[in-house]
Formats: sequence, C-alpha cells, structure tokens
Amino acid sequence: MAMAALRREGKRLAPLISPRSIDTALTRSSLISEELAPFGARSISTQIVRNRMKSVKNIQKITKAMKMVAASKLRAIQVKAENSRGLWQPFTALLGDSSTVDVKKNVIVTVSSDKGLCGGINSTSVKVSKGIYRMNAGPDKESKYVVVGEKAKAQLIRDSKNDIDLSISELQKNPLNYTQVSVLADDILKNVEYDALRIVFNKFQSVVAFIPTMATVLSPEIVEREAASGGLLGALDSYEIEGGDTKAEVLMNLTEFQFSCTLFNAVLENACSEQGARMSAMDSSSRNAGDMLDRLTLTYNRTRQASITTELIEIISGASALTG
Repeated sequence: MAMAALRREGKRLAPLISPRSIDTALTRSSLISEELAPFGARSISTQIVRNRMKSVKNIQKITKAMKMVAASKLRAIQVKAENSRGLWQPFTALLGDSSTVDVKKNVIVTVSSDKGLCGGINSTSVKVSKGIYRMNAGPDKESKYVVVGEKAKAQLIRDSKNDIDLSISELQKNPLNYTQVSVLADDILKNVEYDALRIVFNKFQSVVAFIPTMATVLSPEIVEREAASGGLLGALDSYEIEGGDTKAEVLMNLTEFQFSCTLFNAVLENACSEQGARMSAMDSSSRNAGDMLDRLTLTYNRTRQASITTELIEIISGASALTG
C-alpha cells in the first residue's frame, strides 16, 4: 500500500520536475557542500590529502635545492683537499706511522661539522674517538678531547663533558684556508698538554664513500725519546741539522708545522665528506618525497572518485524515487 501511494505521488509530481530544476538543485547542493566542507567527512578527507601533498612538494623542492648547494660546495672544497694531501705526506715519510707509540697523555682532536642533514659522518667520528679513548685508558694514562664542530660536541658532552678541554665551532663560516687553520692549531697547542695528538676525521673517497681516519702527531719530547731509543723513529737521528738551531728547537718547529698541516688536511677532507654525505642524503630524501607524492596522488584520486560516485548514486536514486 505504501509503495503504491509513493508511485501515485511520483506520477502526480512528475510534470512539475524539469531538467532545469534538477540542475538548480544540484548547483545549490554543491554550494551547500562547499560551505559545509569542514564538517563533512568526505570533503575533509580530500582536503587533508591535498594539504599533505602540498607539504611534500615543498619539502621536495627544499631537498633538491640543498642537494644542488652541496654539490656546488663540494666542487670548490675537493680541489683544496686534494692539494692539501701533499702537505702532510712528507711527515709520514720522515716520521713513519707513529700511531702505535704508547704515551701517557693523549689528546683526541675530533673533527666534525657544525650542521646536520649529512648522514652519519659525525656519529662515525664520535664512535672512533670514543674507541681511541677506551684504547688509551689506564691507571697512569690521561685522555682528553678537543672538539671541532658543534655536532661532535653535542654527542660527546652527554657522557664525556668533563673530558672536553677545548671546543671550537663555526670553523667553516668563512672559506677554509691554511692561515685560519694554523691559528686554530696554535691555540690548541697553547691550551692543552699532550704527548700525542690523535686527529680523527673522515677521509673523502667519493660522493658516496668516506673512510674514518686517525692521524697522530707526537710531542717533541716523545719524538726525541723514540729517536734516542731506536724505536719507530730511530732513523730520525741519521739526519743532520744545519744552522744555529738546536735539535729541540727543530723538533718543536717540526711538530707545530706537522700539526697545522695535518689539521688543515683533516678539516678539508671532513668538509668534502660532509658535502658528499649531504648530497646523498638529500638525493635520497627527494626520491622518498617523490614516492610519497605518488602514493598521496593515488589516494587523493581514489577518494575524490569515490566521493563523486557516491553523489551521483544519491542523485540518481533520488530522481528515480521521484519519477517512480
């Protein structure tokens, strides 16, 4: 009975319904839908996806720009780093590999970056520095840190705050040069007491590869002791000293120059590794943002299509009910 009455009402109202009135109703319905979008589940879901897509696009633009900046800086620093290798190599030929010399006072110079977003190069330097600290620990031994860069300082200060003698930051604020690093090396030598300086840095190999490296600079007293005892530096006595300088003065000048050259190379090598790691990290971030954007686009299209299909079904069902 109810269905028959509904069909009779539909036939009676059918002449009053025209395509123009349906279009007007659809337009009014869409306007109401837009006005109530914040309160509708379907509309707000597509809006959320759109906002997230916009955020991901902005992040992708930033990561691509950072990759280009890192590539530009890397090309500028790489030439300096390759040229600086010729400064410390003669010391290795003269003094040999002195990293195994056993001393009482070790100063670990950890070279890191001031900025992040460059992979794990800073964590690697800190791990190597802590390993060297543990290797040289003992009842009659003393080890201290000299930290170059904010990132290594932030990690070492958590559990080794009392062992940090000196901290240096913003070294790369200006373009690196030997004069700047030699002044820094002179400050380190004046403010710390040492038998051996262990410089920890990341040696640049390629954009995607770097090697954690340790270079050792011995004090003049330890060099003279090893040379006199015929140890690893026993061949040093075969050289003749010309001029009025004594052997102690020559060794002092040699140590200072060796440390400044080694530190200069370490800072440049670590800067190259930092920019290479940042390029790799930003490239990976850009690709991940692209993948996420593809997934969000697919989700947005599916949600939008489902919303349109649901509205069409509702309109057709309503029209069918009215026309009987």
